[in-house]
Amino acid sequence: MAKPTEAELEVLQVLWKSGPSTVKEVHDILATSKEVGYTTTLKIMQNMFEKKLVKREPAGRSHVYEALVSEEDTQKKLLDKFLHTAFGGSAMKLVMQALGNHNPSKEEIESIRKILNQKEGGKK
Repeated sequence: MAKPTEAELEVLQVLWKSGPSTVKEVHDILATSKEVGYTTTLKIMQNMFEKKLVKREPAGRSHVYEALVSEEDTQKKLLDKFLHTAFGGSAMKLVMQALGNHNPSKEEIESIRKILNQKEGGKK
């Protein structure tokens, strides 16, 4: 899988949430949170097609784009790269940094605890 750029990740987030969409639909969603031109969105999505991050199907005078990469696989690959480059491969350093810079909710702490219990072999 080609590594998506930050802008391509924003487009993928829209496609993962909204499903198959036209450039206009993606652009309209992106434009609610940042200033971006329609032609910029179009060029990003054309590049994503070339990189095989999305597929496109003709729909009248436009195209409908759909993500070819899953959100989970993309997150895993990006996290693995980030973990190795920023934290020397240490999951502990990553988690400690994340918890130190973020105040997790009670629900998040419970979810983290469940994951840790599973990793330890199912201890309760």
